[in-house]
Amino acid sequence: MTSFNWGTGAVTAVAVGCGTVCGLGLVAIGYGAARRAAREEEPGFGRRLAERWPADWSSRRVVIAVMAGVIVGALTGWPVAAVLTTVAVLTLPGLLGPDRATASRTERMEALAAWTEMLRDTLSAAAGMEQAVLATADIAPAALESEMRTLAATVRSGRSLPAALRAFAVEVDDPLADVVVAALVMASEQQAGQLAPLLGELAESVREQVAMRQRVDAGRASVRTGVRVTVIVTLGMAVGMVVFNRPFLDPFNTWTGQAVLAMVGGLFAASFTYLSAIGRVDEPIRLITPAAVAGTSPAPGGQR
Repeated sequence: MTSFNWGTGAVTAVAVGCGTVCGLGLVAIGYGAARRAAREEEPGFGRRLAERWPADWSSRRVVIAVMAGVIVGALTGWPVAAVLTTVAVLTLPGLLGPDRATASRTERMEALAAWTEMLRDTLSAAAGMEQAVLATADIAPAALESEMRTLAATVRSGRSLPAALRAFAVEVDDPLADVVVAALVMASEQQAGQLAPLLGELAESVREQVAMRQRVDAGRASVRTGVRVTVIVTLGMAVGMVVFNRPFLDPFNTWTGQAVLAMVGGLFAASFTYLSAIGRVDEPIRLITPAAVAGTSPAPGGQR
């Protein structure tokens, strides 16, 4: 069986290779910064590939992951370890770290419910639809403050209220916001009555969704804690054996050992993928999409 035992010359060659890769990476970063405008106008293969990455995979994170993989591969002499390290640095922070996206989504849903209730109360005071939107925009919850400020500026600029509301729904990017905006658009276009009670029911529905998500998040928190403990113990044991008992890992210096290591890494990846899938909440179908808004929005200054 082939051995991965490296001599002094091989280690030196790997070190030179790593330095060369780092230098080329810095050159590529500088070139990319200088050519950013051109890349935006003419997207190449790299940018098309980056658009398919998960949202939390920044370019900096990808570079760090690749460099970590190269370093681990050079230190251990295991190609599979280099690949597994790169994948782990890219994926584990999102799986094991705090779920900021879910927390932000819940906060925005609560803000949406609060704004819907403010609209209901303002309309109950016999205010018109446009006046109610402008009045509540100034006291909107913090999670929707930016979107509400944009909505108010759009309405004041002369754009029709339905078009401004549809643009607001696209900016908020939430299925529940689509439902609220759809009710407001129908009321503004068809002068529908009994809008205030409808808004009250919508606000109650949003709050029920928030409570449901909070219960789901509480259940997921215990699972994430268990996964964190498992990963920390496993990585700690692996690092400890590499540092303090390297001869115990000599079987991994063969092609068979590398195949076994790849199987173990694949099993971990499959289990983490499954945990992520069972904790994902399916989103409802969007009622208002950017394409629909682009195709139906009237020009500014239209009928109000």
